[in-house]
Formats: sequence, structure tokens, C-alpha cells
Amino acid sequence: MIKKDKLSIIIPAYNEEENIIPTVSQIVPFLKQDKIPFEIVIVNDNSKDKTPEKVKELQRTYPEVKLVSRTAPGGFGRAIRTGLENFTGDVVVIVMADLSDDPEDIVRYYNKIQEGYDCVFGSRFRNGSVVKEYPVIKYYVNRIVNSFLQLLFLTRHNDLTNAFKAYRASVIKNIHPLHACHFNITIELSLSALIRDYKIASIPINWYGRKWGQSNLKLRAMGRRYLATLLKIWFERLLILDDLLAEKSDIK
Repeated sequence: MIKKDKLSIIIPAYNEEENIIPTVSQIVPFLKQDKIPFEIVIVNDNSKDKTPEKVKELQRTYPEVKLVSRTAPGGFGRAIRTGLENFTGDVVVIVMADLSDDPEDIVRYYNKIQEGYDCVFGSRFRNGSVVKEYPVIKYYVNRIVNSFLQLLFLTRHNDLTNAFKAYRASVIKNIHPLHACHFNITIELSLSALIRDYKIASIPINWYGRKWGQSNLKLRAMGRRYLATLLKIWFERLLILDDLLAEKSDIK
């Protein structure tokens, strides 16, 4: 019997007391139905509500759940980086704590990786995807930014700013260290994998609006951080790609 790859799901959580139990409770049945070995690493990013207590409730039902608590300073990117330093699986998927990502897409990601891909980049903006309650202004900003990234990096992938993607553990090891502290971690992960010429699949995915609470993404504040990250990776691609590819060949 062939041993299945272990799947690690990383969920960054800041003040998600209303969302975290429903999110995990929706994900787990899909993984068990497909007999996928898994762990769920929930990173409590200095929450001021009862998020840690809710995670401990989950642990009584699901022993696969692992709680990692951060100390200040907080930040979405820092929470993701902490999760990526504390997972043990062969494949890792980053999932939001707000019920916006579709659990079925997690299974589709995992199965696509099993076909021999290194990464899977889901897209909310291609034929076959379903998107509900996406804020209008955020939509247009997203499409402009992603079109610019496609042009700059000469890629067909059109949803590079979405955190919800899958990576083999070897890819994460290769693109370390990561430096982004906030939502710019999304493009640091995807673009770092992209320029190293990994085998990346693209599939349509679904996205649903938050069920409770508000997003912590502030578009105006993120502009300079996104710019700094994309310039860093663009110059890596332009000037030192040979070194990056040489290191990639050493990491399995």
C-alpha cells in the first residue's frame, strides 16, 4: 500500500472566535472522506477575543488540530511565516479562518499535487470558479494588480495575490527565508515559487464572503509593502535567478 502524503493546513487567526470552529468543522469531513492524513496548524496572531479558547475546544474533538500562539508584533504575514515554521506535512495549504475558502478546493489542491505538481495556484477569476459577495472596489484593485503582475512576470496565473494556494514542503523550504509581515506575504510566496520554475497547476476555485467580522486588509496601507515585495522578487529574477535555481536543485 502506497503511503499518502501528509497534508498540513495552516490557518492564520486574528479575532476569529466566531469563525474558527465552523471553518475547521467544515474542512475536516472532506479530508477524512478522502482518507487524507492531515494536521491543521492554527496560528493565533495576538487575538484579543476568545480565539485560543475556541481552538482548544476544537482540539478536544479533532486531535489533528495544533495551536501555535504568536507574541507581538502581529501581522498576517508574520502569522503565515510562523505556520510555515511549524508544519510537519509533505504538502501545505494556506486557508483563511473566515469560511471564505471552499473545503472541496483543499481536496482538489491535494489531489492535483499528487499528479506530480509542485504547487497549485487556484484562481477565483477564470471559467468554472464561483465568487460571491466580493467587494466591488477590492475586485477592481485585485484585477489591476494581478494583470500588472502577469505582465511583469510573464505568467498565465491571474490570481497571484490570493493566499489560498498549495505547495510541496520542499518548495517552502527552498523559498525560505520569507520576510513579508502583512498581506504582501501572498505575492512573496507565489512569485518566489513562480520564478524558480516549479511545476505549477492552475485550477478554478470558489470564494465566499466572510460570514462574521471584517477583513483586516487595508488596501491603501498595503500598497508600499506589495511594491517592495514585487520589486525584490523581480530583481531576484532579473539578476540572480541562476543562483536561485542552483539552490532549488539541492532541495528535495
